[in-house]
Amino acid sequence: MARNNREYVVGLTPDGAGPDGSTIFGDIGLGRLEEAGITWRLMPEVTAGQPVHRMFDGLDAVLSFGHMPFDAELVRQAPRLKHVARFGAGYDGIDSVGLAAEGVIVTTAPAAVRKPLALAGLTLVLAAAHRLIENHQVAVSGQWDTGRGKYRGIGVDGRTAGIIGFGSVGIQLAEYLQALGVTVITTERNASAAQQRGIDSHPLFELARRSDFVIVTAALTDETRGMLAADFFAAMQASAYFVNIARGGLVDQAALVRALQEGEIAGAALDVFDPEPPAKDDPLLALENVILSPHALCWTADFTHSVSASVMASVVQAARGEIPAAALNRDLLDPSTWRGAAQSSSTR
Repeated sequence: MARNNREYVVGLTPDGAGPDGSTIFGDIGLGRLEEAGITWRLMPEVTAGQPVHRMFDGLDAVLSFGHMPFDAELVRQAPRLKHVARFGAGYDGIDSVGLAAEGVIVTTAPAAVRKPLALAGLTLVLAAAHRLIENHQVAVSGQWDTGRGKYRGIGVDGRTAGIIGFGSVGIQLAEYLQALGVTVITTERNASAAQQRGIDSHPLFELARRSDFVIVTAALTDETRGMLAADFFAAMQASAYFVNIARGGLVDQAALVRALQEGEIAGAALDVFDPEPPAKDDPLLALENVILSPHALCWTADFTHSVSASVMASVVQAARGEIPAAALNRDLLDPSTWRGAAQSSSTR
């Protein structure tokens, strides 16, 4: 790594890491930073009466494991900060435009997340289609005489899946589903990407009407927040399943619960909620026609390995004064105003 008179320090957010570098994702290979001459430390928890920006004192970069918000005002109060690296693909809560204006880069790892998250979506589709949870309960309760064959799935071959959100994860999921004989459609806002792959696109409510499985992979933005509400669920087939592997905030969760309770849709399979975690008395948790996972279904060993490699590479690049290839706001950033530019000029 390029050297200068001051060490390069990366802070680990306390919502996903411990003082010893252990994380909710397992071993993420912090040794790669140490080998590059980069120091890391756990950031302190925010305490009452303490300004949030104090968490960033002495830090050149932050490795964010959860969904800590970052906006222009915050980084303005942390003038040493050059880089916010998200351990994953989602960046809701991070104002990438505002941070670019302040000379701070934001990196994510969408390519590393693509396959694990798409496979998580496929897992939920297959579990719902084959009514895996209900059949599991029959097996463990010993009710073979009365329960065996009671919960018959619908299968997937010849069915239609409507994917809302057609970025890298949605495209990968479409490939998996098509290999199983599923017809894939998406929304009009994804028409260009869909057309390139011979996939039809439809208005949102038409997608709801046509789909046996509605699968959400879209990003959460101000525009998409709460876009799937009561009228959307009313448009779905009564035999259809709703699958969400994106963000809970895309969905009016109360409306989803009502649709499930009243039989407007057959069931749901969810890896995400709003809020997270859901309250212990959330009616969603008491429903029998749902499959739930704690926003962790894609956290496989492959996921950790791939995301870690991407994130560590970005951190090392930024420490060298290079704008990482994975910079989310690269096109919004004036390289001459990037706070890491001084690092670059002083370390070559």
